[in-house]
Amino acid sequence: MAKTTRATQALDRAKVAYEVVSYDYDPDADRIGMAAAEAIGEPPSRVLKTLMAEVDGKAVCVVLPSNHEVSMKKLAAAFGGKSANMMKPTAAEKHTGYVVGGISPFGQRKAVPTVIEESAMAEPYVFMNGGQRGLQVRLAPADALTAIGAKAAPVIA
Repeated sequence: MAKTTRATQALDRAKVAYEVVSYDYDPDADRIGMAAAEAIGEPPSRVLKTLMAEVDGKAVCVVLPSNHEVSMKKLAAAFGGKSANMMKPTAAEKHTGYVVGGISPFGQRKAVPTVIEESAMAEPYVFMNGGQRGLQVRLAPADALTAIGAKAAPVIA
């Protein structure tokens, strides 16, 4: 497994401190983020999942704790939109350049507006996908905001 990905390169360019954590990816897991949390021995509130969505037809990225679901109403509101829906997996892969299960908010092929669930900001550190299946990066949530140019907002259902 590669330890250098477009995601880690983006973090390096942003001069953000992070640690790479590998785990055995389970392709049959019902909930990829929850499986990652269990595999690395961290609470799901610290292991964030990256989802691609559309707000008023425009691509956005939302990052939230693995044990929560996104509220489409709150997601739309976070971007000043009227409606939101999840992006289809094939569209998410094409847009980000990553495969499902390895989609990272860092180093996406096309940068999009990104929001991180505000409750994650209270954690001392978080894990986010490092750009491939079975690879997470551990970093401070404030550093993630800075590296992505994201904002924090309430988006969980």
